[in-house]
Amino acid sequence: MYERAEARIDLGALRHNCGALRSRLAPGVELCPVLKADGYGHGAAHCAPVVAASGADRIAVATAREAARIRELVPGMPLLVLGALAPGEIDLAVATGTDIAAWEPGFIDALADRAGVAGREVGVHLKYDTGMGRLGCADPEAVLEMARKISGSPGLSLQALWTHFATADEPDPSFRDLQRDRLSELGDRLRDEHPRLMLHAANSAAMIADRGTHFDLVRPGVGIYGMDPFGRDPLDHDLRPALSLHSYVAAVKRLEPGMSVGYGRTWTADRPTLIATVPVGYGDGVRRGLSNRGEVLIAGRRYPIAGTISMDNLAVAIGSEPEIGIGEEVTLIGSQGDGRITAEEVARTLETINYEITCGISPRVPRQGTGDPGTAEVPTVPVPGESA
Repeated sequence: MYERAEARIDLGALRHNCGALRSRLAPGVELCPVLKADGYGHGAAHCAPVVAASGADRIAVATAREAARIRELVPGMPLLVLGALAPGEIDLAVATGTDIAAWEPGFIDALADRAGVAGREVGVHLKYDTGMGRLGCADPEAVLEMARKISGSPGLSLQALWTHFATADEPDPSFRDLQRDRLSELGDRLRDEHPRLMLHAANSAAMIADRGTHFDLVRPGVGIYGMDPFGRDPLDHDLRPALSLHSYVAAVKRLEPGMSVGYGRTWTADRPTLIATVPVGYGDGVRRGLSNRGEVLIAGRRYPIAGTISMDNLAVAIGSEPEIGIGEEVTLIGSQGDGRITAEEVARTLETINYEITCGISPRVPRQGTGDPGTAEVPTVPVPGESA
């Protein structure tokens, strides 16, 4: 029996999802899985070797520290840092040998300077803000000038022009199409001077919905982990959920009518009821918003969460018959028997997105790789608190 709780990462599902997404691409289009935020909460140490051995052409992350970690796990894999870098992070990113995103002249100057000091050539992906309104430059003429600046800077190599879709997961494609066309038009202009320039834009939603967004590289995030970018059922897109979350029944007690359970007495028995206490809570990433709203699987059946979820425990109302004993496995996300609770279902209950559910599983929950990773060499991941 594992300690308290465990997130199981199905390595075979990761491999399958890489293949399923790769099958959507035309020859020559690169597959660049996004492993930021510790592989969307799945554990980058498990995910990186599997996706590297399953057809990924490069891996994208958000920070320099994430890039350094992935470099340790898969030394030969081309990397791309998508996010903003503070001055103190530039040296680490350059030393890691990753491509770096840029969109401001001052940052380009600083990057060229640090590349020169390190004696390295740094690939630059120039970000064009086609409508997200966050990072990137929205002025196409300024983007063209920055492209010339990068090309003229010793130590820098202009690799790509890219953008980020704001509405790719929404039913109305009009704004996505506008962003796609803006990137394509500026890309055509830039390729007059830089014929080998790559273009990229597509996240999981865009690459599923519109082949026209694939350009030269796609950047799937949730799809790699078998989650549906549209918040529905991932099986509809031949994606297999890679993460499941489990705990166990630590105690069972009988409550008589009028007795309550949990902080604030938000749940009171209206009949004789057995309550199972499960040693997992919001300190593990099981959101407090699931109090009196969420469900779990025990012995393949659904049971409601009863009362307020606390930091380390939650309670489940299991009825009046003592069929469930101490030690019985509890599934909070995943399948058990004929039952199934997806990250998408949990997200709908909480009125959020599936990304947030898996990213929110805390570091004190160990990630355990399961299934067949194929040819990948998957490292052992220590339980938090143990020495490596």
